[in-house]
Amino acid sequence: MGESRPVNLAAAEPYVRSFESRVRTVDGRTVTLAETYFYAEGGGQPADTGTIAGVDVVDVQKQEGVTVHKLASEPGVEAGDTVQGDIDDSARTYSMRAHTASHIIYGAGRKLFDDHAYGGFDIGEDSIRLDFETTTSDGDVNPLTFQRMANETVWNDLDVDWYEMDVEAASERDDIVFNLGDDADPTDTVRIVEIGEWDIAACGGTHVRTTSEVGPIKVLDVSNPGADLVRVEYAVGPSAIQRQIDETRNATRAADTLDTSVDSLARRAEQLLEEKQAMQSERDELGEKLLDARLAALAEDTHRRDGDEWLVGTVDAVGPNTVADRLSSREDLGADIAVLAGQDGATFVVVGTNGERDANTVIDDLTEEFGGGGGGRPTLAQGGGLDTEPQAVVEYLRDA
Repeated sequence: MGESRPVNLAAAEPYVRSFESRVRTVDGRTVTLAETYFYAEGGGQPADTGTIAGVDVVDVQKQEGVTVHKLASEPGVEAGDTVQGDIDDSARTYSMRAHTASHIIYGAGRKLFDDHAYGGFDIGEDSIRLDFETTTSDGDVNPLTFQRMANETVWNDLDVDWYEMDVEAASERDDIVFNLGDDADPTDTVRIVEIGEWDIAACGGTHVRTTSEVGPIKVLDVSNPGADLVRVEYAVGPSAIQRQIDETRNATRAADTLDTSVDSLARRAEQLLEEKQAMQSERDELGEKLLDARLAALAEDTHRRDGDEWLVGTVDAVGPNTVADRLSSREDLGADIAVLAGQDGATFVVVGTNGERDANTVIDDLTEEFGGGGGGRPTLAQGGGLDTEPQAVVEYLRDA
């Protein structure tokens, strides 16, 4: 009879951190064992790290149903040897908590979304993402609602159970979500992870035994990464705690700066925004009045060129759009052609005409002389990015 198929016990016994096993094969830095507790990367969960025979394990993958351990260097062992395996406790514990948290988050989604299906999952170093396939918009869900529901489930200390189930029977149940990735092995049974009456799903990851072991969950964002997808990003454990501390620290600093309390910070920010908008509106009104006064003054100092009356000058404290709006709203420009130059970061020009001459020809002349670009309608055009001062534009037109 041939050698029995190797066994991976990571998901079945996730709390095991040290074990002994017989070496099946050795190929340079690649080792397979008769049985292993190292989790092979898959289903959104990263591979375990640790050591085998005292040599660092840098990667664990499943190839054709066999768990393959990639070591940092050749281990100096042979097939048939018994070796010690040690799994990094911190990394494994984080994965167990993060993966269980995904089921807690999904359970919240069951209650918040009218329709839902598993859309993807990934455990990162500092945060985790879970995607829902749903027609619900991300804008219809408050991240704090997810956070409250998730942490209430943690606090309720629900049991987390896993067991094998006939795959056909599982697929016929509407309440079981299939979280298995494309790399899952085809079998007659499927592993079910169940959290009380909160969530039930087919899943091959490692999990904690009760929800309280997950620790605090901090929901970072709810977004829409694609059509009919809602993504929930969250952190667990120390990362979640640090995020919360950072938010509290920043809120406290902002409140101190604005001479208010954290509880009143939102209202104070709204007040400042209202004041800013009022000041911007007042500034725009003053800018328009100044612009009208400037146009009236320039209309007293027009000059003739090529048979047309030209109004040429500089403007201050307004941008090109404001100037263009003002020129387009005036029935009388005060001349056949009006050219106003100003600065809004870079030098700009706005040209208005009575229709007898194309404003674009003036823009083309100026941008050919001073660089930049622009264009518009025959009666109103803009140019920007000119490599000169506004007064130089005026002098060029007057000299010409």
